[in-house]
Amino acid sequence: MATSETELTEGELAGLELVRESGGIHQSDFWKELDVTSRKGSRIVESLAEKGLVQREETVYEGHNTYFITPAPRDLDFSLLMAGDMLSPFIGDEEVDPHSDAFSQWVMNLAYEE
Repeated sequence: MATSETELTEGELAGLELVRESGGIHQSDFWKELDVTSRKGSRIVESLAEKGLVQREETVYEGHNTYFITPAPRDLDFSLLMAGDMLSPFIGDEEVDPHSDAFSQWVMNLAYEE
């Protein structure tokens, strides 16, 4: 079960940011990058994993058993982009004309949902 990031310690926040920015990091590099002991680094990773914010996979790195830590997938809420069964016309590469039929229909569907 994922925890709110506002409930994390300073070390956990720094660790989570490192994992997200790197896209994945070996635990043996994780604690070095955070400039903490391996013991403290292991505790941070374990806590983040228990809170559902990172995932750990056993691996061998530079001849040693370690973990590869990756960001946990986040549940994305697309409901704010929807009006009924229509996806917002602002999603995509095209410029949207606010006077277009597609935009008008989407706005009308927003009004009908309430």
